[in-house]
Formats: sequence, C-alpha cells, structure tokens
Amino acid sequence: MSNALFSPAAARNVVPNAELLKRVLPPSCLVLEIASGSGEHAAHFARALPALVWQPSDPDEAARRSIVAHARAAGLANIRPPLAIDATRQPWPVTRVDAVVAINVIHIAPWDATIGLMTGAEATLAEGGVLYLYGPFREGGAHTAPSNAAFDESLRARNASWGIRDIQAVAAAGRAHGLHLAERVAMPANNLSLIFHRGRRGSAVDREFTP
Repeated sequence: MSNALFSPAAARNVVPNAELLKRVLPPSCLVLEIASGSGEHAAHFARALPALVWQPSDPDEAARRSIVAHARAAGLANIRPPLAIDATRQPWPVTRVDAVVAINVIHIAPWDATIGLMTGAEATLAEGGVLYLYGPFREGGAHTAPSNAAFDESLRARNASWGIRDIQAVAAAGRAHGLHLAERVAMPANNLSLIFHRGRRGSAVDREFTP
C-alpha cells in the first residue's frame, strides 16, 4: 500500500454515506464516482454494496495511484480501474452509467466544477438515474451551522473561487441540465446529501428550492 493515501474526512463520512447509498441507488447498477480522492470511499462502498459496480475517477495522478492501491488491498472484483476525469472538461470518457456520486467535491472547487458536474451527469446518466452530492451547503444564502461558516471562510481564504454552495443555486444548475432535486437528507457534522434524478420533475423538495 505504498501509494495509498488516507483522508480523515473520508474515514468519518464513509459509513453514513454507504447507508444512504444503499437506499437511494438501484440495487444493481454502474456507479461513477467523481473526484474519488484517496479511493477509500470506492473500496468501502464496493464492499458494502457488492451488487454495484464502482467506477472511481480523479484528475490527479497520485490520487489514481492511491485508488488502485486501496482497490488491490480490498481484493474486490466490483471496482474498476480509475479514470482520469476532470468534471469541468467535456465529454467524460464514459458513455452510460446509472448513478454519479460526488462526495465533498463542489465546495473545494470553482463553481465551474458544479456546472461541469451537472453537464457530465446529464450526458452520462440514464433516464431516472441518480446524482448524489454530499457535503456542507448553505440554505437561502445562510449557513446551517457556525462551524460551516468558519469552514467556508477558511476555504475562501485558501482559494477565492472555492466555498460552500447554496442549495438553491445547485438545484438551479441541476434543473438546467435535466436533473431534479428529489431529496435533501441531513447527515452528521452539519452536512447534507442531495439526491437528484435525471428527467424526473415535480418533487416537493425540487419545488421548495425553486425560486
């Protein structure tokens, strides 16, 4: 495991995310993970949901080496070799998947990454497919907790184009690409999971976050 990287954040959130993914993903499907990072999520999710095929990806070469190391250590047949995907660059090197997952991504990337994520998801997801986002979000322009406000300030100090995104803006970006917010799920540590469906309109949650 000489190439393996380890993320404290991944270790903290992997279990609650796995439990929710069991509910919101189809029982047997191909899942594309955007910005897989260390690969710890991929290994855990592939083990926890053995009927799924997990396709990790990351634009960073060191991250892809780490993903390979964790996948080899896990010894699982349902993890594919990682792809070099930058969410902002279209088209992605995939044709059709049943779900796209992005965990702790859009707040540590420019807004263009959110737009790219929606564009790529629209192009690759089957009708009714799931886009799953996890991380901290603002609601109505306000932070949901003081700790999130402090975190947002630290992100913007590191890079002015980063920052915690507002659910309304993210939902609007999704709608522009045929992705409609179906669920907003409270998660530990003041985080949220947003579940979008491609092509399915009319959910109460989608209407709530429509201006």
